[in-house]
Amino acid sequence: MTDFLAALLLGIIEGITEFLPISSTGHLLIAERWLGHRSDLFNIAIQAGAILAVVLIYRERLWQLAMSFLRRDAMPAAAGGVYGQPPRDYAYKLAGAFIVTAIGGLLVKALGWELSAEVAPIAWALVLGGVWMLAAEYFAARRAAVLGERSRITWTVAVAVGIAQVVAGVFPGTSRSAATIFAALLLGTTHRAAATEFAFLVGIPTMFAASGYELVGALSEGGGAHEDWNALLVAFTASAITAFVAVKWLLRYIQTHRFTVFAVYRFVLGAALLLLVPAGT
Repeated sequence: MTDFLAALLLGIIEGITEFLPISSTGHLLIAERWLGHRSDLFNIAIQAGAILAVVLIYRERLWQLAMSFLRRDAMPAAAGGVYGQPPRDYAYKLAGAFIVTAIGGLLVKALGWELSAEVAPIAWALVLGGVWMLAAEYFAARRAAVLGERSRITWTVAVAVGIAQVVAGVFPGTSRSAATIFAALLLGTTHRAAATEFAFLVGIPTMFAASGYELVGALSEGGGAHEDWNALLVAFTASAITAFVAVKWLLRYIQTHRFTVFAVYRFVLGAALLLLVPAGT
């Protein structure tokens, strides 16, 4: 396989898996065993492509949240609120979730925690994450049946989403989107679209900050000196396009479907990897 084609495939894998609840890190660590390990700068670039796609999808929401701070009074929900709450209040909770993640991420860095590249932990994280998804869906559905569907984001949900992002960053295979969406569902935001949107919006500053931090480190170590910029550009573009399509599809899909299909996928992939690990494949 040519280096160019390998870069293209890695970009597509990142774009598809970054925001679907199936773990992009887990898939990339596994894919690199066949397609070859890439540079830190390359991995930053394909992640940036996926972030760009989500920014484009939510550009109107992001503008609405930014404009809410230019008004003297918080915009009422009836005048363009975000799932039944004022945009400024929603923006504060996004910021709160990001701050929790930032503090947790700095603590993880200070402790010297490194991502495991072994297949077995990734496989178990995929399986356990599937169980987590089914449990969250079940309890969210029960709560919605009793109390009605709730789309409001509370401070409890915001803090839990921030913590979930840290956990997902520590354990590859967990999936940042799965951890955050289902943390919101378990703690009271039973509306799937509302929980998903908050999780994705929190992911924008989180991933930009993480990518920026890693980019500074990679460039300071001369990471760009021997980079194949043509392959990197192709991978970045592929990641952005596929992430845009994947997120658009997911947002339509969850309007009428549960996340069960993703849990089943995680079970199948995790079980297959666990069977392959003893053989050294």
